[in-house]
Amino acid sequence: MTLAWRGLTWDHPRGYGALRAAAGLQALIDWNTHSLEGFESAPIQDICSRYDLVVLDHPHLGEAIAQSCLRPLDEVFDAKDLARIAAASIGRTYDSYHMDGRQWALPLDAATQVMAVRADLLAKVDSGHAGQLNQDTPTQAAHGPVNVPKTWDEVRALSASTGKVALSLAGPHALLSLLSIAAAIDPTADLRNGDRWHTKATITQACELLLELAARSPASVRALNPIGLLAHMTTHDDVILCPLVYGYVNYASASLAQPLAFHDAPSAKPGIPGSILGGTGIAISRRCEPDAALREHLLWLMSEATQTGFIPLHDGQPSNVASWADPQVNALSDDFYRQTTRTLAAASVRPRHDGYIAFQDRGSALLREGIAAGTSASQLADALAQLFADTHSSSRTPA
Repeated sequence: MTLAWRGLTWDHPRGYGALRAAAGLQALIDWNTHSLEGFESAPIQDICSRYDLVVLDHPHLGEAIAQSCLRPLDEVFDAKDLARIAAASIGRTYDSYHMDGRQWALPLDAATQVMAVRADLLAKVDSGHAGQLNQDTPTQAAHGPVNVPKTWDEVRALSASTGKVALSLAGPHALLSLLSIAAAIDPTADLRNGDRWHTKATITQACELLLELAARSPASVRALNPIGLLAHMTTHDDVILCPLVYGYVNYASASLAQPLAFHDAPSAKPGIPGSILGGTGIAISRRCEPDAALREHLLWLMSEATQTGFIPLHDGQPSNVASWADPQVNALSDDFYRQTTRTLAAASVRPRHDGYIAFQDRGSALLREGIAAGTSASQLADALAQLFADTHSSSRTPA
């Protein structure tokens, strides 16, 4: 049977499980998949020329708008429906897809960089070091309660004492980790319009911390994307903690031999955790002329009942704020949602100008090269500022 619409999402159960299960209820959408790397970097115009529905990340908006390949959602849905979804969405998930006065995607899935922990291994850290950690964030492990770092100074101390603190540096994630550290240092900076970049002082300080932690990050995970890193942590004992990695509820599952605990991202000092918003939105390409059935299906996906019930039961990660607070949803995920809500609510939106995706890829490569070559933090900060200027055509003002 030929289905009515073609969709593209990414090839992880969190990306396709709930969408395929939901589409199967009505035989409505044929959901295809591509890799996480394709999701993060593939040209949006090419994708939209071949698919009616596209699951994307908010930094693609500038490129998509410049190439006129997405359909504004106010052409598809009533204003009251969009307002209801906006009010029900957690943090900046809905707003991250609003640009140039139009809404371009519905926030299907919510995620941000948070802390992933092997609680059983952290519990074994010698008591002398554990005593230095903040005592306000206990989590349970087979060995009893353990104390999870809350600040970057505490993460640095754990890294120095164990050598088992990993960074997520593959693909675009070197730059994203740096931006999360910068967001902790200066939570007031607003980069979302792509017309400004962090000050040199902020980026230099963030690079200093990144370089220090990268020097001690286990070599076994340096080439792994977030999915690979989290999977590695569930099956190997050489990583106790990753302070910044996009949260995947699937790796908190009790069905795993060694499930992970997820906690708020570190802060530069006690206060707001620094993190860069991820998650996914579901967009409609210009080639698609949505009918009533498709509109109703998408609204059903965004409803509180679906977000709280159907999506979590099919490996998805909801964007509805009520779903993140739901006791049953948290019970099924070892409090994944409750323990990271504060980070998601405060997460920063990336620049979204046309050219940002290229900057994200090249900036990450620049950071990895700088780490390998021993480049100074100040030199890296200067190089990133120049790269941002080179991939941006409008004027910039320091944040």
